[in-house]
Amino acid sequence: MNNVFFKTAHAELIHGDCLDILEKLPEKSVDMIFADPPYNLSNGGITCHSGRMVSVNKGEWDKSSGILIDHEFEIKWLNACRRVLKNDGTIWVSGTMHNIYSVGFALQKLEYRLLNEVCWFKPNAAPNLSCRYFTHSHEILIWAAKSSESKHKFNYQAMKAQAGGKQMRSLWSDIDEMPSDIWTITTPKKAEKKYGKHPTQKPLALVERTILAATDPGDIVLDPFTGSSTTGVAAIRNGRHFIGIDNNVDYLELSVKRLNEELEYSETNVNLIEEMV
Repeated sequence: MNNVFFKTAHAELIHGDCLDILEKLPEKSVDMIFADPPYNLSNGGITCHSGRMVSVNKGEWDKSSGILIDHEFEIKWLNACRRVLKNDGTIWVSGTMHNIYSVGFALQKLEYRLLNEVCWFKPNAAPNLSCRYFTHSHEILIWAAKSSESKHKFNYQAMKAQAGGKQMRSLWSDIDEMPSDIWTITTPKKAEKKYGKHPTQKPLALVERTILAATDPGDIVLDPFTGSSTTGVAAIRNGRHFIGIDNNVDYLELSVKRLNEELEYSETNVNLIEEMV
């Protein structure tokens, strides 16, 4: 593919529009998709960052084209993702109230099977400066299988172990007798942004959990809006293969730095293990 930006034995970055690239990928070739699509929040408003009032605008890619056109886009990219998913594959989509209902409706129209809705609580969420709303302190993850016939993977025992020996829930609260970090995850740590910042970067711990829950080592994980490729870092760290797509060269260059570091780290660990054996 002429659009390949970066490629190794375990990771591949492709430059271009996800609709165009997904059309060229082999049908039924991907085990899991993690998608963090535009939330369409860049509307000229304000938010708080590091205690300062800043613009909420992230770029042209995050501006709304109106609810109908935005919804048409959700259907298009989700349909393209469905084509490349294996029959038993699953997709995770992150969002907020601004886009997640459209995503959920599109998933159902395309005959995906909804598996779970997970609430990611952000304990360090930015305060609401207008003081006219509750603080937006969570995001939603929808987990869906390709169809009603899918026999989706779920590494139940691994998730149960993370939840202190009990079934992991889709939401954690203080009354639950399980570790307090279940779906309570801070926004990306400083170390995760050492090579640069992406305005909608997800924490590694969050993406890593979805991959550990729904894939096995050696599986292929795809991110159609890869950004700084947190999905890639999580996939490589856990022995999965990664494909990332983005139309922004700056973000892809940032991704290359992160992936190279993770690939080097993973290779070093493998060598150490082999020497010990």
